[in-house]
Amino acid sequence: MTPFFAQQATDQMTRAELLADDPWWLILLKTVVVLLIGPLLTIFLIVWERKAIGRMQNRPGPNRVGPGGYFQSLADAIKLPFKEQIIPDGADRKVYFLAPVLSAVPALIALAAIPFGPQVSIFGEQTVLQLVDLPVGVLVILACSSVGVYGIVLAGWSSGSPYPLLGGLRSAAQVISYEIAMGLSIVGVVLYSQSMATGAIVDAQARGWYFYLLLPSFVIYLISMVGETNRAPFDLPEAESELVGGFHTEYSSMKFAMFFLAEYVNMVIVSAFATTLFLGGWMFPFVGLDSPLNQGWLPLIWFAVKLFALLFGFIWLRGTLPRFRYDQFMKLGWKVLVPANLVWIVIISSIRAIRNNGGLTTGQILIGGAVVVVVAVAIALLVPEKKQPDSDSVPVTGGGFPLPPLDLRVPEVPERGAGKRRRRAAGRTSEPAQVGAGKEGSDGTV
Repeated sequence: MTPFFAQQATDQMTRAELLADDPWWLILLKTVVVLLIGPLLTIFLIVWERKAIGRMQNRPGPNRVGPGGYFQSLADAIKLPFKEQIIPDGADRKVYFLAPVLSAVPALIALAAIPFGPQVSIFGEQTVLQLVDLPVGVLVILACSSVGVYGIVLAGWSSGSPYPLLGGLRSAAQVISYEIAMGLSIVGVVLYSQSMATGAIVDAQARGWYFYLLLPSFVIYLISMVGETNRAPFDLPEAESELVGGFHTEYSSMKFAMFFLAEYVNMVIVSAFATTLFLGGWMFPFVGLDSPLNQGWLPLIWFAVKLFALLFGFIWLRGTLPRFRYDQFMKLGWKVLVPANLVWIVIISSIRAIRNNGGLTTGQILIGGAVVVVVAVAIALLVPEKKQPDSDSVPVTGGGFPLPPLDLRVPEVPERGAGKRRRRAAGRTSEPAQVGAGKEGSDGTV
């Protein structure tokens, strides 16, 4: 009798062949587990973040609900669906309801292409800890993480309010900028691994993890993933101090919970993606694939350790750094990360060409490439900005920054049904009272 969850020796099969051989019940089981990973980690991450930042700021954090306050997030998850649902009268209701779904669903799907472990046996069936292994798995994960911005933009537009609209527009510009930097940082990984399948990228790192072989790509990816997920110090689309809550200001109840879920699931996705691309995936460091540490269910633990280390980086940044100004944030993306990435890709291509034709050693090539990147970044930072001509006039809209105009009007509540008919019959109007000429002359001012 085959032991439950035991590792068995079988004929060598590729990951794609093992996944294609999965029975329907195993595919269903994997699907349920992948869809549950995001919500369960979200419940844990919220409490972990509040307690960690509380510890950094010398306060206890949640400490009332459950042992040590660790059930606080679960209580919030139960409370949110039963809260009052408030819908603005000026909202486009269809798009307003669709926006949270567009943010949450792609985030849950992206984890399907992440390899969590090697070949194992589940109820006697040989498989790998992955739902699908596509030849373009890297592009699928990038697409799922970027589709979520549609939900944010549509949420800001459909709310019928200026602050959500500004938050949605900020998010569109932000994701476009940092999606480019993130995509370029993956080019080096694809060149070295000769594949866009996530499982093949992990296997290629048996000869060396890419976080030190491709250190500039790794650093740029880390910065880009924080900007991609709208997390502090890059949380410009929310910006509570200036936009109240940004794109989700007008959302409440379960729809707000879906935006919250999408944010934390996206954190899990980009962290798992970074683990797969740069940190060896599920592999234990400094041992080969044939080591007992890289067999069976143990690699799932190594993957989780790397994942939570990156997630703690998100929390650490939020509790440490202040929010960037919007122009500083866009300058970092377009003037630093994208040019540095393009220079680094040229260096990587040159390294591979030199290595294939013989010549310098790998260490010499890496040192030379690092020097070139540092010089290029220093030049980009030292180039003086174009000075704006001085003017005696004071700009009304804040000097070019995206501030709402001063003549904003709150939309009137549309009347419906019997109330509208009664108002028409009474002949009442909603015009404001006029200032009398006598009062104006007596005061001297209006």
